Amino acid sequence: MTNMTIGQAARAAGVNVETIRYYERRGLIARPPRPADGGFRHYSPSTVRCIRFIKDAQGIGFSLAEISELLSLRVHPDATCRDVRRLAEQKRVEVHTRLEQLKRIAAVLDELIEACPGDGNLGACSTLEAIERDA
Repeated sequence: MTNMTIGQAARAAGVNVETIRYYERRGLIARPPRPADGGFRHYSPSTVRCIRFIKDAQGIGFSLAEISELLSLRVHPDATCRDVRRLAEQKRVEVHTRLEQLKRIAAVLDELIEACPGDGNLGACSTLEAIERDA
């Protein structure tokens, strides 16, 4: 694979051009220098791999700030697997906490749905009343 324009890099990484520009603004990837002849910037295969890494890390729940930290660890000479493991463990705790919150929300919704008559005047809707009361 050779260097690519931003459009080619976006296609190769499975993202759109604006995603690449956003990652550049966030400092997640380096913006290639503009050639002296004024042509297109070119992205390396390693940049495309980095973009894929970012998308994959987002896919398992890491925020861009956390991904930035992961990327920093990749190039830090003293970083170890323990450092990455610590971040993964923190993310797992967050995921389990969120799952518990979602279970509580689902239980409340189950109760609201069960109490709802399902027909009749909207002014007497038990679900809307319960939400308004809790708000």
